[in-house]
Amino acid sequence: MKVMVIDTALGACVAGVFAHEAASDAVRALGLRRELMTKGHQERLGGLARDAAAEAGGFDGVDRIGVTVGPGSFTGLRVGLAFALGLGAALDRPVVGISTLDALAASVAAPGLVAAVIDARRGQVYGRLFRDGAPVGEAEAWPLETARDRILAEAGQAGGVLLVGSGATLLAETFPDLAGARLEPLAAPSPEALARLTMAADPARSPPSPLYLRAPDATPPSRLPGQPRQPAV
Repeated sequence: MKVMVIDTALGACVAGVFAHEAASDAVRALGLRRELMTKGHQERLGGLARDAAAEAGGFDGVDRIGVTVGPGSFTGLRVGLAFALGLGAALDRPVVGISTLDALAASVAAPGLVAAVIDARRGQVYGRLFRDGAPVGEAEAWPLETARDRILAEAGQAGGVLLVGSGATLLAETFPDLAGARLEPLAAPSPEALARLTMAADPARSPPSPLYLRAPDATPPSRLPGQPRQPAV
């Protein structure tokens, strides 16, 4: 299988074409462009995708497109989604949505408990727990204290946890009882993890639609420009 992956949901702008190596059951990058950034994905994505595809010999043979759907930056993930859906329509190829939390967990080869955590600001993290690669519960937005409690409760007597994502250092620095955790403060998932998840995804169960775990920080205005304010009652 040959796939293209798009990621603009977190701290990187990624476009890559990957093929599955049947002999080793691994993925191989045919063309890859990745730049760390928190803003400006819209300006860079088109060029990165063009260059990655050119390095891979064009879009011929691409079986599907995978795109990160969040949780993450409200603006960033919509940039990636719009681009992936437009490309899928042009190529007549299916587009599958990939959770950033699932992709972060898949970016680290670690047995035992893995907590994928993204700094959501406002005293929260987006998180999901995994044990031996399998998810434990759903993705949620947690207050920092809740995240610590969930992680420690799941760690139990076995102890030991790997924190991966932009929320890893935040949690370890905030709570002394997590200071001994192993940390992988990745700004974004690895492109290889995105490719593996894209190949394994069921298109019927992985729609390319935004995954929001809380309402956006910005809210629409309560009145139109020039419209008088409503009197208080």
